Amino acid sequence: MLKKINILIALLLTTTLNGFAQNLAHLEEAVFTPGEELDYKLKYGFLAAADGKLSVEKTDKTFNGQPSYHLVAKGKTTSGFSIFYKVDDRYDSYIDKRSFLPYYFKETIREGKYRRNSTIWFDQNTKKIVADRDGDTKHHAAKGTQTFDLLSCYYFSRMIDTNNLKVGQTFSMIYFLKDESKELKVTYAGKEVIKTKLGKIRCLKFNPEIDPGRIFKKDSKLYLWVTDDGNRIPVKAEVDILIGSISMELYSAKGLKYALQTE
Repeated sequence: MLKKINILIALLLTTTLNGFAQNLAHLEEAVFTPGEELDYKLKYGFLAAADGKLSVEKTDKTFNGQPSYHLVAKGKTTSGFSIFYKVDDRYDSYIDKRSFLPYYFKETIREGKYRRNSTIWFDQNTKKIVADRDGDTKHHAAKGTQTFDLLSCYYFSRMIDTNNLKVGQTFSMIYFLKDESKELKVTYAGKEVIKTKLGKIRCLKFNPEIDPGRIFKKDSKLYLWVTDDGNRIPVKAEVDILIGSISMELYSAKGLKYALQTE
């Protein structure tokens, strides 16, 4: 069970609209701002298994003379679960303030006795990627004009114009992970009002594609609910696994660019 939770921390924290195909247009002005902090609880059934945090941190760091946003995602098991298997992961991404494409990505993985430190450099001019995993450096060519790391993929997805989305419409993006580019199609499933710790919130519902295997059932579906407002923040995600289900719920939102709309 703990291994399943460990794997899903990254999946649920960074999945919104991932995956290959089209070049996606985006809003000109960011819907997020430095100081934004989103806190989540990851549950296995009714048990609180892990905490997750997404934040936009202040930075003066530039790449090729261009200013950037510093994005951070953290996932760690709760004190109760850490007794058996401790997870303490961190992901950092620096993205361009205009195109929202990534320059640099770093992951620091601490899971039980397992350790991994990886970095990815994105050259958006030449469309080249340099990935280093524990000292093993490899060079890759980007698969398209928009290639993301997991974290920048999530934040870019918040910038996509959803006004003309139709129920059943599918789209995708490219992200680079573990020495290869990956694709995951996402289907828009409509609008819903869902009950959260912060109140009832009008949401857009999405169904990101997942592959069945040792964790997911053959017919498992991952659903994600994102606020239907200017912020476009994820408030809930849930997926069935071979034994039980795992969910992620928002319980704190600070520093939002726009006031959170509740009913």
